[in-house]
Amino acid sequence: MNELLKKVKEEIGENNYKNYFENIEFDKEQNDILYFKVPNQFLAKHIQTKYSSIIENILKNITEKKYKISFFEKKQNTKRLNLKEKELNKNLKEIIHSLNPSYTFDNFIIGESNKFTYQACKNSTLEKNFGKSFNPIFIYSKTGLGKTHLLQACGHECLELGKKVIYKTAKDFMKDYQTALLNNKFESFNNDYKDCNLLLIDDIQFLGNTEKIQEEFFHIFNDIIQKNGQIIMTSDVAPKDLNGIEDRLKSRFSNGIIANISVPDLDTRKAIIKKKCEVHEIDLNNEILNTIANYIGESIREIEGIITRINAMKLLSGQMITLELVKNLIKEYINEEKQNIDIDDIFQMISKEFNIKISEIKSNSKKQEIVKAKRIVIYLAKELISNSTTELAKNFQMKDHSSISHNIKKTQELIKKDNEFKNLIENIKNKIINLKSKDF
Repeated sequence: MNELLKKVKEEIGENNYKNYFENIEFDKEQNDILYFKVPNQFLAKHIQTKYSSIIENILKNITEKKYKISFFEKKQNTKRLNLKEKELNKNLKEIIHSLNPSYTFDNFIIGESNKFTYQACKNSTLEKNFGKSFNPIFIYSKTGLGKTHLLQACGHECLELGKKVIYKTAKDFMKDYQTALLNNKFESFNNDYKDCNLLLIDDIQFLGNTEKIQEEFFHIFNDIIQKNGQIIMTSDVAPKDLNGIEDRLKSRFSNGIIANISVPDLDTRKAIIKKKCEVHEIDLNNEILNTIANYIGESIREIEGIITRINAMKLLSGQMITLELVKNLIKEYINEEKQNIDIDDIFQMISKEFNIKISEIKSNSKKQEIVKAKRIVIYLAKELISNSTTELAKNFQMKDHSSISHNIKKTQELIKKDNEFKNLIENIKNKIINLKSKDF
């Protein structure tokens, strides 16, 4: 067992080992499962989720035998714990309980829509940058695009560095404030927040317009920054668009990095689906994967929801996962606006936007403006409709699907390089969806 723990320490690093493994005890081996006792259930859940596969691989290398690992809470004699140990255990329990074990950087799918935000968050948790170069970080996006995932990933990373972390929603912060006032524990409340190394606040837009709460948050914010602590916040809008938030707070929020997460493109959605399927050990063919990526909403939460439902169907009924089955399962998630869009809608919108006849867009003309319009039609058709590349090739009288793939690739490259072109694509896309939404 000593050899195992030594290898674990080498693999995960001294800080991680000290935080999570120093107090574990081997209990027993039964039916090729090794059982370990840990101080509390929250720590057990965290270690099981994040480190069990690492430990199992190390065991396999040492013993050449495949073991499973299980962690469970051991009963402690709390009377023998001193006050400091009790407080540390309480704080660790609270933060581990509040962080989703699967919301780590390793489990986050990176795409063009979130790459900058991911890098800003990841770099902020490095010891050399902590509380310095990237402070504060303000993340904003629509609901369900990964803000909370990145926020909590920062929490996991900094716990492993031995940092004191507080993760709260803005509503939780207000509740803590009000409870402290009612119970005459305001000094304790104040010290808890100001003494943390990393403050993570989710949905800061709900901080409320109460002057005293905003004033208290203002002072806590300043104190943490002054002692080189790190602050990361999320919102559904940029700092300047926060309603009911004082200008001085908006100014503080804007002093660091403002990072936006946009709607994931098709390739990123496919990567997310593949990752979620790996977690649940679900094998989907490309046709099913493309159907989910094209038809389900652009929210990552919706993607997680449908994969969970597919997994439940697989486990409960033992049915083979077919395209027809998936279509039936995702009916309530399907974006009806997309269902109602066809290739003619896209042709008509592009024709109107560029003032080019549809017949010209479909022609073999090499004029720059016509080639550009054609590429946008192809790209949007692939984004908004579940047409195959072969079907698209027929619309443009092309020989095979490789020409379609080439045009899509060129458009994607231009989107990455040219923000103006990217915005043009998004505006046209939204116009098509909005127009069909009214018709539906």
